[in-house]
Amino acid sequence: MRLKILFPALILFACCSYSYAQQDSSIDGHPAWIMQGNIYEVNVRQYTPEGTFKAFEKHLPRLKQMGVQTLWFMPITPISKIDRKGVLGSYYAVANYTAINPEFGTMDDWKTLVKQAHALGFKVITDWVPNHTGADNYWLALHPDFYKKDSTGKIISAYDWTDTRKLDYSNIELQDSMINAMKFWIINSDIDGFRCDVAGEVPDAFWQKCIPRLKAMKHIFMLAEGNKPSLPADGFDATYPWDEFHVMVDIAAGRKNALSLDSVRNITERNFPANALLMYFTSNHDENSWNKADYGTMPGASHAPFAVLTQTLPRSVPLIYSGQEEPFSDSLSFFYKDTIIFKKFARQGFYSRLLHVRANHKALAANAAFTKLHTNDDENIYAFVRQNGADKILVITNLGNKPVACKVKDALINGEAANVFTLKKEKISNADTIKLEAWGYRVYFY
Repeated sequence: MRLKILFPALILFACCSYSYAQQDSSIDGHPAWIMQGNIYEVNVRQYTPEGTFKAFEKHLPRLKQMGVQTLWFMPITPISKIDRKGVLGSYYAVANYTAINPEFGTMDDWKTLVKQAHALGFKVITDWVPNHTGADNYWLALHPDFYKKDSTGKIISAYDWTDTRKLDYSNIELQDSMINAMKFWIINSDIDGFRCDVAGEVPDAFWQKCIPRLKAMKHIFMLAEGNKPSLPADGFDATYPWDEFHVMVDIAAGRKNALSLDSVRNITERNFPANALLMYFTSNHDENSWNKADYGTMPGASHAPFAVLTQTLPRSVPLIYSGQEEPFSDSLSFFYKDTIIFKKFARQGFYSRLLHVRANHKALAANAAFTKLHTNDDENIYAFVRQNGADKILVITNLGNKPVACKVKDALINGEAANVFTLKKEKISNADTIKLEAWGYRVYFY
């Protein structure tokens, strides 16, 4: 199916718009609002020509209409100047954990943005960098014992990130200082959680101490950049499905077929707790800047079926990166100003359909049941049913660059269902043949 601008569908969905009003309730240990929710990653610097909080505010009504629920802001803290990379530096070289990057505005600007987002029904999480600081963070002068040192006593960088300095979590005072810095943002701007950078490199024992203290203040959502099975046990609600993402990239490139997605998903099912959530994506800031996602890794029409999977697979909390709804088919610089150009919003209708159907159907909740369906061409077709009580969703995707005639070998699909993208009702039967174009997809709700 070709991507089309589908704004008329928003009117149809509006009559049954989903409420994210569950504030403190919990499902499987997670905030209830995330189970049918989604995440939109905001790159403030590159989002508008101004690159400020105030300029981004203008996009809030559009994103709300699109169906976005949770806004993840890349780090909003000041950037170190010593050993800075490029003109503007990396967001991930933090100079001060409890201040605002003046490039974006003021603390009052940030608080106003969060209040406006909350008033529209959004949740807000911020990017947190616990593994390292920038090269002139004030802790270096006040607390040099907070940092890792080499055999000569020199403070070291994290990996080859020469604009950073590695923190030492054997220091109890550092642990408490980091927790207090995270509390600062909950207390002072009422955020709803954190995305934690390279979380797997920070000791598990720290997270086991930190996360319960934060969640005692507010039932926040915690997202870990990492795919260690220990992270959910540490208290994180969701992790990165890096292995699944890389398999999708390989399928899009023709290096693997649809069966390999089952192989990697089966490993995750064996290794991760049953209630662990996964933030599925086709792009994010790292993959876009360094690896040309998604316009290079899933070019053209090949993006669509994988985007459908991110929204519909079990455990999923789907991510959309800044500009994917355009789509902005270029990499965004890490260390320089490189503005996204919004003109056509050609994918916005496509994403809106998926986001709204997810919000309105319990069958697409992260913990809803999943049944893989066998077809006449499992090397190319990835099909499944999601179910929660009487609510049922059928997903059929062609993960290949040639048209296929699909026959699903399961009576579970039989019945009358509405096509999510056409809103037309169709009779579905396992005796029927469903024709899918190259990289085609169908999503039905019963």
